[in-house]
Amino acid sequence: MEFFCYHRDRADSGALRAKLLEEHWSYMDRYAKELIARGPTFAADGETPTGSVHIVDLPDPAAARAFAFDEPNYQAGVYRDVLLRRWRNLLGRTMWDFPGGRTDGNRYLVLGLGPEQAADVAVPPHQDELIAFGPLLSDDGTTWLGTAALVRAPDPDTARAVLSPSRYAGIEVHDWEFGGRR
Repeated sequence: MEFFCYHRDRADSGALRAKLLEEHWSYMDRYAKELIARGPTFAADGETPTGSVHIVDLPDPAAARAFAFDEPNYQAGVYRDVLLRRWRNLLGRTMWDFPGGRTDGNRYLVLGLGPEQAADVAVPPHQDELIAFGPLLSDDGTTWLGTAALVRAPDPDTARAVLSPSRYAGIEVHDWEFGGRR
């Protein structure tokens, strides 16, 4: 089962986050084979971390909750909240398989949170700029709750356009980069 996990940072938690970087990476190393995508999000300044995205394939919801809430930054209080949802990998690949590489262009996390009717349940036609794409689902995997995408785009507005704006209660766009050891 695939899960989307977005830990959002508390204000002013940057020093604690930096202190725990190696512990965080070591924890994620334990899930290397299960990770589909990972990486930090940033404020508009491009420097200040605002969260951490992990898309992971785990056996069940209990394992996903353990993954999200046993994470060292969460345990230490770096994060203010966690969005954890079932997810479906519509591209069928990991971020490491993205043909655009790790560093070329701007990268974004785009989250579309839905009102009631499913939207963007198929891969958009211009998938060559998509790093990861799939629906956010209820715990039992039957109800569509939104869509999460990692995308390479020239700017936030272009990244936002990967989703159908009128079909969502709201769309968030966050600067994002490939995570993990370099």
